[in-house]
Amino acid sequence: MAIKDWPADDRPREKLLLSGAKALSDAELLAIFLRTGVKGFSAVDLARKLIHEFGSLRRLLEADQQEFCQGHGLGQAKYVQLQAVLEMGRRHLESSLKHGDAFTDADTTMRYIKQRLRAYPHEVFACLYLDNQHRFLQFDELFRGTIDGASVYPREVVKSALQHNAAAVILAHNHPSGIAEPSQADIHITKRIQSALDLVDIRVLDHIIVGDADVTSLAQLGHV
Repeated sequence: MAIKDWPADDRPREKLLLSGAKALSDAELLAIFLRTGVKGFSAVDLARKLIHEFGSLRRLLEADQQEFCQGHGLGQAKYVQLQAVLEMGRRHLESSLKHGDAFTDADTTMRYIKQRLRAYPHEVFACLYLDNQHRFLQFDELFRGTIDGASVYPREVVKSALQHNAAAVILAHNHPSGIAEPSQADIHITKRIQSALDLVDIRVLDHIIVGDADVTSLAQLGHV
């Protein structure tokens, strides 16, 4: 049965308008993005098939171009469209930070950092720069490494913070293993960067570690 023949309350678009996007399943949200199905599959059936093939909606969204385009009913046009949607989401979060107090709005800050860093298969070390009222200035990915770690140089962090005229920073990096537990090396480099930035009167407010599902704050653990 075609989706247009379903009861109105069961159609993804009508359901979203009636109850909001949060009321939809992963397959229903993906079906709205796909817009149409393929021969033998409605948009919802195709969405369910794709989520099953990729293992999860997240893995589909994070797939590279080659992997994505191999999906049934997908192609380069859909890949381009998806990347545009994902980038709009990132920019929306960034805009939310720019118009508020990035540090006191901890949930938005952590969601933004998590979205920026979680998908990388290798370790990335980044800094979120804040002004003297702790408002968002810039987010920069400074160092990249392997699946096991990245070399981080406090001097480069100081240099970049001064270039952005930052009064405070939030450090961040991901753990490709998926576990957000801080290592002794994480704590040690945090202290080194903190000491280096103290010399130029720039505060380290936190160091966020991004895992697969969880985010850990070193400030909350007492290490900042």
